[in-house]
Amino acid sequence: MRLLVAIAGVSFAVILMLMQIGFAAALYASSVRLHEAMQGEVVLISPLSSYITGMRSFPRVRLYQALGVPGVSSVSALYCGVPSWKNLDTGRNRDIFLLGIDPGQEVLAIPGLNEHRELLRQPDIVFFDRASRPEYGPVADALERGRTVTVEMANRRVTVGGLFRLGTSFGYDGTVITSDLNFLRIMSAHAPEVIEIGLVRLRPGADPRAVRDALDAALAPDVEVLTKRQYIDREVAYWADVTPIGFITTFGAIMGFVVGSVIVYQILFADVTDHLSEYATLKAVGHTDLYLAGVVVSQAVMLAVLGFLPGVGVAHRLYRVTEDATQLPMHLTPQSGLLVLGLTVLMCSMAGMLALRKVRSADPAEIF
Repeated sequence: MRLLVAIAGVSFAVILMLMQIGFAAALYASSVRLHEAMQGEVVLISPLSSYITGMRSFPRVRLYQALGVPGVSSVSALYCGVPSWKNLDTGRNRDIFLLGIDPGQEVLAIPGLNEHRELLRQPDIVFFDRASRPEYGPVADALERGRTVTVEMANRRVTVGGLFRLGTSFGYDGTVITSDLNFLRIMSAHAPEVIEIGLVRLRPGADPRAVRDALDAALAPDVEVLTKRQYIDREVAYWADVTPIGFITTFGAIMGFVVGSVIVYQILFADVTDHLSEYATLKAVGHTDLYLAGVVVSQAVMLAVLGFLPGVGVAHRLYRVTEDATQLPMHLTPQSGLLVLGLTVLMCSMAGMLALRKVRSADPAEIF
């Protein structure tokens, strides 16, 4: 019974650590899915921008100025906004992330978008993310059944002309993509001479960092010039350092480690206490404290392995449930599994070494 309790305690700690690590990985992966889909080696944004749904505008003329820098092949604008979306069934309004692109260019590499993006040239046509939260209504199901889906966005009637798959993040629950002209029709207060993101594509063989430096020197300080990698790292750093979510997930993993350590320590301490006379006998016949430590730590490692296996199985199932419920990318990777296995072995070994203190202080003469 004591063994089963110990395994359950270790498994609980493993599940807690894996879930917190999974949440953190899903946070960072989901926050940059759109960034990774952007077709450009260099990105222009406003220095005042914080994260993807908190973008600030900068003059569109900076894009045209970028064309004069050596190594630049072409540029494209990306408009970002957060209008309201009226649910088809309930009539309730909910904010949704809206992107405006030039339908004549491949601005975003998103499955389902570029195959039919010419449809976006038509007035009031939008594409809807089939991986959006269900609170926006059964848009994908209705469209796949052949129905014409017309909804209200920011008090303007639009028609869903196609579907794509991007997914949600901690910053937005759903995404809609339309043309730059349709974007300005929907977001009527948005000035056409400013944009939120500028994408710069380079000529073959051009060094992104060198072109970034040249653009930074040539453009006004009202625009921040980043390589695509730097832009992705900037977004991740915002969620990890500025928001409390990164701290919370890390703290949760630490608490799982502490809880597991306490449980294993209690189990091993009770076991050592019950067998104190046997340990004293081993000391009396000449075995060293190092040998006794090996006995206890080996027991702790066995508990770590026995508790890790069911913990991984349960966590894998919980990953699938969480991904289905939230549309966040919850993936149990070998790297996270090995990390938690190492932490579990360390956790149990530390607990074993703490429990061993009673053996080290035991005097065979007093015990017998």
